[in-house]
Amino acid sequence: MTPEQSQPVFREVQQFNRRLRWSLMLLMLVTAAITLVAVAATTRDSFEPMALLFPIACGVFIPLGLALLAWTARLETEIRPEGLFVRYFPFHVRWRQFRLQELSEFYARQYRPIREYGGWGIRYGRNGRAYNVSGNEGVQLIFTNGRRLLIGSKRPRELERAIRSIMDTK
Repeated sequence: MTPEQSQPVFREVQQFNRRLRWSLMLLMLVTAAITLVAVAATTRDSFEPMALLFPIACGVFIPLGLALLAWTARLETEIRPEGLFVRYFPFHVRWRQFRLQELSEFYARQYRPIREYGGWGIRYGRNGRAYNVSGNEGVQLIFTNGRRLLIGSKRPRELERAIRSIMDTK
């Protein structure tokens, strides 16, 4: 079942901090510009297209791709009667559904993103998996099979209440 089939009880869309995104974009553009200048300076006398392929790919396309990735990345979380839906675009094109019947425990909590999960993004740590974009708050999910998932949220108490409201109706 897709999330488009019913109305969400809770919906949150988060992106990386705007200042961080602009800083990363600027850093990557500077890196690309320096690479192009260095390639132009070293190939002034002899122009060989195949010799330029690797430095341009590494110094221009990879940084610009990383900047574009950080610019477009977003964490979408929805609570619907069918369950919890999460999509970390562009890594998840489709929604990931977690059935609420499979939860043994869930609660809003503060966490240490770097210490517990090694940072932000789709992360794996000693406490299980985490989907987070920024901040240090979220909802910890513990499934009946023992798996753990932390969903980062700017509104963790509201997310916890939404999960509880759906579970109470079943």
